[in-house]
Amino acid sequence: MWGSKNDIRKEAGITLIANNCEVVGDVYFSDQLLVNGIIKGNIYAREGSKAAVTVSKNGIVRGEIRVPNIVINGQVIGDIHSDKHIELAVNAQIKGNVHYSLIEMVMGSRVDGKLVHVCDDAASKQPVKEPISTPQVAAVGSKIA
Repeated sequence: MWGSKNDIRKEAGITLIANNCEVVGDVYFSDQLLVNGIIKGNIYAREGSKAAVTVSKNGIVRGEIRVPNIVINGQVIGDIHSDKHIELAVNAQIKGNVHYSLIEMVMGSRVDGKLVHVCDDAASKQPVKEPISTPQVAAVGSKIA
């Protein structure tokens, strides 16, 4: 029955904010969000989801974005937080800090704020004990953040 407590929808879907649409308020989602219009509010992914948001060339977000996977090709005025992947495409214009685990930036994208790398693994969250008595060896081909 529609609207009952037992009606839990688990279907994947894409939510579209069309170019003729303006949303005022926070947006919560758990799958995919495509912003072609304007959002004046924060965008949050449901906890534990593998959500992805795409702000297209004509899309504008005036608020914070906290989503695991983010693609920006439009304008964002606010901080961006991702614990997975951020892609800043050629038309991306960010006015705020970008907190990322993995980031791709195409030539032409612009960030007016700080790029802040966040570590995801538990080993990187442990404090380093000084002095270290055993020699440290860097792996060949290791990635420097």
